[in-house]
Amino acid sequence: MPYSDDFSPTALDPRITVLEGPQIIEIVFTGLYFHTSADVNAFYDYIETRIVETGEGQWFFMVNTQDYRVDGDAWFAFTRRGLDLNEGHGMKTVRYDADPITVKQIERAKGTERENPNLFGSREEALEHLKSLPSKRRERLAHHPSFEKNEFMRRLKFDKETGILDIDLSGMSFEHSRDVNDVHNWAEEAIRASRQKWWMLFNYEGTRIQSPAWVQFSVRSEEFNKTYSMGSVRYALGSETEADKRLRYEAKATRPNIRNTRKEALVRLEELRAEYASAHPEN
Repeated sequence: MPYSDDFSPTALDPRITVLEGPQIIEIVFTGLYFHTSADVNAFYDYIETRIVETGEGQWFFMVNTQDYRVDGDAWFAFTRRGLDLNEGHGMKTVRYDADPITVKQIERAKGTERENPNLFGSREEALEHLKSLPSKRRERLAHHPSFEKNEFMRRLKFDKETGILDIDLSGMSFEHSRDVNDVHNWAEEAIRASRQKWWMLFNYEGTRIQSPAWVQFSVRSEEFNKTYSMGSVRYALGSETEADKRLRYEAKATRPNIRNTRKEALVRLEELRAEYASAHPEN
């Protein structure tokens, strides 16, 4: 069959169906060809955008995995983003594949140790299985905050002479959306009081963004930078957080501007200043 490598929102929209009643999000991979990790990130970014739009964080996922392709260069991102989606937002994930060969394999494996209880030969079977499962939404407890405002405010350093705002996120672990919202709300409140935009340095040493927090962190960070930042550079990211950051920026027009040390970050920030001054000579 012909494969598609169009990962624009318009092309992806018919592939993501939100079934409000049974609390299911259906995802159709059929016919997609993931050549690069940027393709993967565009796809999963769109799924996460749809999740944010629903206002609900937990869903059953029903995935049509019949006939799609993932190149080797895209495989790490494909597995990583899929794992993050399931860990952060999945109550249960099942797959269905109606290819006749797959259907026969499913039938042969029934009742044996090779049987996969999360793989079905038709959409109808997968849908009925998910409908039979209890929702975990009603078991959700209010998120307990991980941070205190007074302590976080001491992590903000405004240098009026240089116009640089240092935001120290070192050692913080964002466990869920409340942590993300608390930190962004407090930072935005302080910046609004200053009545100006700032050049920003983010210290990410030892920072962890857990799977349930990533969607909200991506959304809030993007809006935060658009609204309050003249330019931003991040430094001292751990390998895992850095990998996630780079992955999630691949499908965006902007770059993550990641450096190893604050000194290197300052050099990059000055480059951003120079670029801005060149583009806005009237200022």
